[in-house]
Amino acid sequence: MQSFSIGVDLGGTNMRVAAIEDTGRQLETVCASAAVNRGRDSVIAEMCNIIREIAGKFTRSHKFAGVGVGVPGVIDMDTGTVFAAANLPGWTNYPVKDEIQKQLGTAVILENDSNCAALGEKWMGVGREANGLCMVTLGTGVGGAFIFNGTLWHGMLGMAGEIGHMTVTPDGPSCGCGNRGCLEQFASATAIKRMAEEAVARGKFPELASAMAANPDASAKVVFQYALHGDAAAREIFVTVGWALGVVISSLVDALNLPVYAIGGGVSSAWDVFSPALFQELRKRSIVFRASDPEKSQLHQKKTIVTRALLASDAGLIGAARLPLLSEDSLVLRTA
Repeated sequence: MQSFSIGVDLGGTNMRVAAIEDTGRQLETVCASAAVNRGRDSVIAEMCNIIREIAGKFTRSHKFAGVGVGVPGVIDMDTGTVFAAANLPGWTNYPVKDEIQKQLGTAVILENDSNCAALGEKWMGVGREANGLCMVTLGTGVGGAFIFNGTLWHGMLGMAGEIGHMTVTPDGPSCGCGNRGCLEQFASATAIKRMAEEAVARGKFPELASAMAANPDASAKVVFQYALHGDAAAREIFVTVGWALGVVISSLVDALNLPVYAIGGGVSSAWDVFSPALFQELRKRSIVFRASDPEKSQLHQKKTIVTRALLASDAGLIGAARLPLLSEDSLVLRTA
């Protein structure tokens, strides 16, 4: 009998829950509003109801392996407590794992959402053939994760992977973390919108200025659409995105020498626009990348792969489901 697990990808706006077979096949996926404004107890209750409903459909045909939940925040891995989660107001110091386990009556594995995305790409995405992977997620902010020899690296405090707060330039824009010039200030969706607003203020973006005047909530996607249509100012913004990523990833390549560096998250949909600047910077800065460049180097059989992630928005969901499948324990889910 094959196994299945439940994966949960919890965001500040939406929540996705899926039953995934140990082959990686998605059996069923449900999308719901996270509605964090209703309070954490309401979100957890709805999550557990969806988990029970989905899991109940497959417990006769499959062995239940458990539940994995990806959360955007800093997690104490020993206790399953969320220390901080900017997109989940009211969740600070909240024992998420215990609350879910009480309601479901089964073991739950809690993990950072970027770590889940890395696990997903390692299992079913660009990292399937590699024993190590660095994941960079470009969304509202910038996250990261490392897999060494097939295992997630959490670090001493569970905070490994704060790639978004690595310094690109010390005199750059101030960041909420207290630093200046963080990658997050150049390569996130929030940063793209800010750079577009700055370009409009300088009079460099007349077309977008009209669009933003009509819609003050115009997002990074709008800037991307202008870049695709050849707008010079929009393309300049994505050159900055690629440059900043190249600065940081070149240091990661030189320091870690991992085989795969995957770029995921919503902003990665603009890969074709920002990646040329990324690779230009990589080849200029990284001695390790120049020695293992898939396009240029003939010195070694082993190559450093820097690529767009394969699983897109499913990476975190698949990775969350992978967590309990890594355990061989047979579990029971309380259905009422």
